[in-house]
Amino acid sequence: MFVVGTAGHVDHGKSTLIRALSGIDPDRLKEEKERGLTIELGFAWVTLPSGREVSMVDVPGHERFVKNMLMGVGGIDLALFIVAADEGVMPQTREHLAILDLLDVKHAIIVLTKTDLVDPDWLELVTAEVEETLAGTALEGSPVATVSAERGDGLEALLVQIDNSLNDLPPRADLGRPRLPVDRAFTMSGFGAVVTGTLADGGLKVGQEIELLPSGRKARIRGLQSHQTPLDEARPGIRLAVNLSGIEHSDIERGEVLTTPGWLEPCTAFDASVRVIDAAPRPLRHNHRLVLYSGTSETPVTVRVLEGNTVPAGESGWAQVRATAPVPVVRGDRFVLRDTQDTIGGGVVLDTNAPRRRRNDPQVIGRLKALASGSAESAAIESLRGSEPVTAAALAQSLNMPDAEARELIDRLLKDGQAVEITSDAGAFLFSAPGWAGIQRVALDSVKTYHAQYAIRPGMPREELRNRLKLRAGPFAGAIERMTADEALASQGATVRLPSHDPALSPEQQRAVDGYLAILGSEPYSPRTDSPIDPELLVRLESEERIVRCGDVVYLASAFDDMSGRVGELARGDGGAITIASVREMFGTSRKYTLAFLEELDRRGVTVRRGDDRTLLNP
Repeated sequence: MFVVGTAGHVDHGKSTLIRALSGIDPDRLKEEKERGLTIELGFAWVTLPSGREVSMVDVPGHERFVKNMLMGVGGIDLALFIVAADEGVMPQTREHLAILDLLDVKHAIIVLTKTDLVDPDWLELVTAEVEETLAGTALEGSPVATVSAERGDGLEALLVQIDNSLNDLPPRADLGRPRLPVDRAFTMSGFGAVVTGTLADGGLKVGQEIELLPSGRKARIRGLQSHQTPLDEARPGIRLAVNLSGIEHSDIERGEVLTTPGWLEPCTAFDASVRVIDAAPRPLRHNHRLVLYSGTSETPVTVRVLEGNTVPAGESGWAQVRATAPVPVVRGDRFVLRDTQDTIGGGVVLDTNAPRRRRNDPQVIGRLKALASGSAESAAIESLRGSEPVTAAALAQSLNMPDAEARELIDRLLKDGQAVEITSDAGAFLFSAPGWAGIQRVALDSVKTYHAQYAIRPGMPREELRNRLKLRAGPFAGAIERMTADEALASQGATVRLPSHDPALSPEQQRAVDGYLAILGSEPYSPRTDSPIDPELLVRLESEERIVRCGDVVYLASAFDDMSGRVGELARGDGGAITIASVREMFGTSRKYTLAFLEELDRRGVTVRRGDDRTLLNP
């Protein structure tokens, strides 16, 4: 299904035309009917000669209600760009045209209305004026229709033109990630909260859990309806009413996005390519405070110009848009920027959740150019570099691409050596080739430096290396597995080492170790705490799991395991309870050793302290 929307100057007959085509009055408000002026978005539908049904969105044309117009045209497939034949091109004609151009609405029919009020010569002049106005815009070359909604002239021909124009449009993409920007929220007696909007990027089903962003409120779909017809499920490109359970309509605001939970993260900063319209009364300045219109939302923002200090009228540039509140946008989304009175420009989202960028930085500008180039490979590599490591699903989301298409792209990048995929029990993760090379370099340098500093230790603790690499647990495990398989590293227990590392002890060090272990074994439950030994040897013994350090007390690992087992038996025979006195008596030791041992059991989660006593967690 497709959505057709109007655009054009106030009082040029947009609502009258929708009413004549569909039989539905798009002006819903009492004030609109009394004043004969469209204030809010209006909705209707019509069956075309082919038999297919299309949704229609009517927008206000008055300059005071441009923001309402912006909330209606973002989701349309075909624009009916309306110019009254008796007036010709007017100020809002030009502003609405600029907005359609910024939003990349490429398909339109130019509808000259009120033709019953002019003669053929005048109509010819107006047609020429409109074509001149459209020159250089996305609507240049659009077909022209002439109608009189009052008399019905040309209406049937216009419906045929709409039908034919829609034949040339591809169906809406289904990315499996539905988004419905909310343009109305209300309540219906007996049904509860209802929201309406145009569905994009994925489907919805009755019974499905949804999330409203940026509020984060969750609800469940109680019912779906389009053109007053109930649906079990809806596909992208449809005007939809969604009945929600588990939420009040007063908790829902226009501008929120209804979607499935867990995938879309609203952001307060995104990188973008921007264009200032020819008719802008002023250039776009660095740190210009404007209002962002995206989907059906309206958000105050500050625009940081990233190259130069301004973007003049009629020119394009690079910018970072920083919002006062989170906005749920994805790569490729179109937006418009306005001040309190005028449309300044707009652009396209290149990268969401962007960190603060350095201005006039060739590397930053080069990255934005690659993202904007239209090359899927370049965009993927830049997206990887900005957030690696990522999963294939996360990369598909950042590129706003179907999962299957993203997988094909990833496979090409892997084959060409531009990306690297590592796997662990937590899943598969992607790096750019330079990013993976950097991870390997830092890992090997870190382990080599560790060996030089701690020559007798068997290896670098895995967790310490993970902190150096700044990786999450899943990608880190995959990275170590990959480097181990490539024989760049060797992994042993909780440590990682270079394959060439030989931590053999000298004869003198071995004698010291043997003597120390003998001392610990001579009094296993009350080992001496004044036995001198090189701290490095102590670390070595601990990493080899030959000793257990309990604060200042060091036990042989065998002794600690024996004590733990016997304490467990004691606790199970006494209902799971352990006292300091009972443990001290069991091992014939002092309170000092007993406390050190029990505190280590607490730390390991074997016991939990309750007052002066302990309870076995798993008796």
